[in-house]
Amino acid sequence: MKFTEIAALSGKGGLFKVINPTRTGVILESLDASKKRMIVGASAKVSVLSEISIYVLEEAESVPLLEVFKTIHKTYAGEIGLDKKSDPEELKSFFKSILPNYDVDKVYVSDIKKVIIWYQSLLALELGHLIEDDATEASTKEDVSPEVEGGPDMNQAKEKTKKKPNSPKTVKKSPDSTS
Repeated sequence: MKFTEIAALSGKGGLFKVINPTRTGVILESLDASKKRMIVGASAKVSVLSEISIYVLEEAESVPLLEVFKTIHKTYAGEIGLDKKSDPEELKSFFKSILPNYDVDKVYVSDIKKVIIWYQSLLALELGHLIEDDATEASTKEDVSPEVEGGPDMNQAKEKTKKKPNSPKTVKKSPDSTS
């Protein structure tokens, strides 16, 4: 599995593997023990983790989520000591230690909680190697907002379903028996 195949679904807890785009959405598989598959419509908010970035106060304007995960992994080696119920000031302090130049006006406490939850989920699912090995996948830096509706797989599905231009129809003429 690659980091580019992992997604979060708004309104659903946990992480999902992107299986395949469909005509009307995308097929996701839960990464927990249930391995349940579901078809998610194009109107659902599917966020592919490799396309999420964190706003910073520099010219680059954002840092890819994978880079943030790598910094957390190097600094804390999997033991953050925080969860989603931690004090907001603790969460901000933690994030400031990881990404000192993050934009405090654009990155909310709820965003920090998501980063922590996703990081801990990857480690719990024994997918920590994705944080270490997938550097080449995340090096494609695109300017993407944190909430991506549909994601790239949704766009591929839409491209596949585009109609082809009408081709001229050939009409077979039956031989006329009365001449």
